[in-house]
Amino acid sequence: MYLSVLLLFFLWAPALTIKNLNFSVPEEAIAGTIVGNLSNDIKLGILERGKKSNFRVLENSASDLIDVEQDSGLVFTKQRIDRETLCRRNLKCQVSLEVFANDKDLYMIKVDITDINDNSPIFPSEQIDIDISENAFPGTRFPLTSAHDPDSGDYGLKTYVINHNGLFSLDVKSRGDGTKFPELVIDKPLDREEQSHHNLILTALDGGNPPRSATVQINVKVIDSNDNSPVFEAPSYMVEIPENSPLGRVVIDLNATDADEGSNGDVVYSFSGYAPDRVRELFSIDPNTGVIQVKGNLDYEENNLIEIDVQARDQGPNPIPAHCKVTVKVIDKNDNAPSIGFISVRQGAISEAAPPGTVIALVRVTDKDSGKNGQLQCRVLGNVPFKLEENSDNFYSVVTDRPLDRETQDEYNVTIIARDNGNPPLNSTKSFTVKILDENDNAPTFNKGLHVLQVSENNIPGEYLGSVVAHDPDLGHNGTVSYSILPSYVGDVPVFTFVSVNPTNGAVYALRSFNYEQTKYFEFKLLAKDSGSPHLESNVTVRVTVLDVNDNAPVISLPILQNDTAEIHVPRNVGVGYVVSTVRAVDNDFGESGRLTYEIAYGNEEHLFEIDPVTGEIKTLNPYWEEVSPVVELVIKVTDNGKPALSAVAKLIIKSSSGSLPEGEPRVNGKQHQWDMSLPLIVTLSTISIILLAAMITIAVKCKRENKSECCLQGVCGQRFFYQRNNFSPLVLMVHQNCVDCSLSNLL
Repeated sequence: MYLSVLLLFFLWAPALTIKNLNFSVPEEAIAGTIVGNLSNDIKLGILERGKKSNFRVLENSASDLIDVEQDSGLVFTKQRIDRETLCRRNLKCQVSLEVFANDKDLYMIKVDITDINDNSPIFPSEQIDIDISENAFPGTRFPLTSAHDPDSGDYGLKTYVINHNGLFSLDVKSRGDGTKFPELVIDKPLDREEQSHHNLILTALDGGNPPRSATVQINVKVIDSNDNSPVFEAPSYMVEIPENSPLGRVVIDLNATDADEGSNGDVVYSFSGYAPDRVRELFSIDPNTGVIQVKGNLDYEENNLIEIDVQARDQGPNPIPAHCKVTVKVIDKNDNAPSIGFISVRQGAISEAAPPGTVIALVRVTDKDSGKNGQLQCRVLGNVPFKLEENSDNFYSVVTDRPLDRETQDEYNVTIIARDNGNPPLNSTKSFTVKILDENDNAPTFNKGLHVLQVSENNIPGEYLGSVVAHDPDLGHNGTVSYSILPSYVGDVPVFTFVSVNPTNGAVYALRSFNYEQTKYFEFKLLAKDSGSPHLESNVTVRVTVLDVNDNAPVISLPILQNDTAEIHVPRNVGVGYVVSTVRAVDNDFGESGRLTYEIAYGNEEHLFEIDPVTGEIKTLNPYWEEVSPVVELVIKVTDNGKPALSAVAKLIIKSSSGSLPEGEPRVNGKQHQWDMSLPLIVTLSTISIILLAAMITIAVKCKRENKSECCLQGVCGQRFFYQRNNFSPLVLMVHQNCVDCSLSNLL
């Protein structure tokens, strides 16, 4: 049985070469005897500079007897080897080694232990006593005890000889297992009265040169005759019986007959006195019936042919026994499951970059059975990226079957099944674990092509805007991602002055305070790079959207106010629905923050007027308002829809004019068409715009002449004008010194 060294993890290697080498060493060689030199015999190629030879023994069937030097590759004996102790009587005595040479090739080494004639034959006793009737006919045979020689082959037991006295001769026969045994043959009739005792010398010779020998004395006693001897139905029998037959199973029912009457005709059966001990362990014989039964466990793999010598003798005086031979042929049964053993190639794990066909392990599969029972089919179980490739001498290579991907699966349990062709078949399984090593085969990836970050205007510089994270499924340095911003411009200004990114976690921070009215959004490219070698990278577009904040209060532009107050003169008798005035306000904010609502806050307790909340038109509700109150002070409030809402107020003093409507001015339903107020409004707004534009051009020219950085530091560029009013306080023109980009000067 092959004893394997199971190592759970294997390092990928290129295609493996398996080579066979044969050495021999005679038994009794002293310790330290050189058996062979692997470095010379296998002709290893030139090693890399600075690298030493390395011979690693993976498996050794006799590690206490033979070994290999790791550096030199010398195969040597570790102690005296006694072939007879190691292999008993087996004709082939071998020690097997598997050696991994320089991490490249696997060598299957067979060391034959050659026999020397160091043992003489041995008889189990010093003499043999035989009683022979004087009536025994010439040709009658008497089996003799066999000698044993521990040596094998040519040095084993070859023949027997006997000294000749004219009455007896020797016939040497071979058993099915090749062993020799002698039979004493009567050549001439015996006469007890002439000579009652005969002394013979039996000599056993081996095949040595010169041969070794052993002798035993045969004492033949001639006794009075017993008229008839038992007779078997046949001189030999052939019986087939399956291995592992149950104890007590009948092998054969022998029958020997004796023509005599009484005790002279009663036959007793027994094994020959020279039957081997192993026969007596495996079988029993009934002395009265001659039935042979199974006594021990029959094993085809141990011995497939067993010869049993049986004798039958009557119980009369001076019996002459009869002999027969029963040959038991043991039939092989599929009683041995396949045996699977692993041999490691290299310790460790396999890289996911290993190409298909990479060897990760060697497997040896054996089966003790023979024929179909020992024919094997092997494969890898399950849908795993590995398969078996048959090599030779029951060796299989476990190789990768397709590309590996650690990110899909980082560990495999590889199970090998071996099944024989018996009926029913037997199978065995054995597993080992393969870990997959990471390679930098994945670039960092973002979960979407555009990342949008939002920030409210007037933010604090350094404010956290959000994180843009890339995922890299690789491990260690291969999966460690760093972030950076690719160079670009927002207008003419480098993006690096707008935002920064934490290189470790992808957190994006604002470097300045943003103004929605100036910059509504900007974009930049964010690069993600892993730390593998070589590194892999990818980038994504990041858009920063500036959210509008209600930071501008409405500014009332019409009517023209002085100290937040305007005086409106309305002719008498204008009727209901007359447009007294239109209030207009502007708000620099956008969206809801810039949508305005007009209302009369105070002064309309008599409900003399109404104001359109959207257009700001103030109309009369009472045709006789001047009679109720010739002077009405209305407080108009303009509110935006931001959160929180900002507002502005103005006081309108409405006075009744003594004049009346011009002649021919029609009245419709008591209402007079108002005078179109849009022209004065347009003129007023245009005047203000021209003044602001002139101021900005003047400042821009100044910035262009001066150093740009100094311009920004002095707050010259980007000054923003707006009106601010607190309740009914006078209108004041304010200037904020917020330094923004000076690109306007460059444009101008």
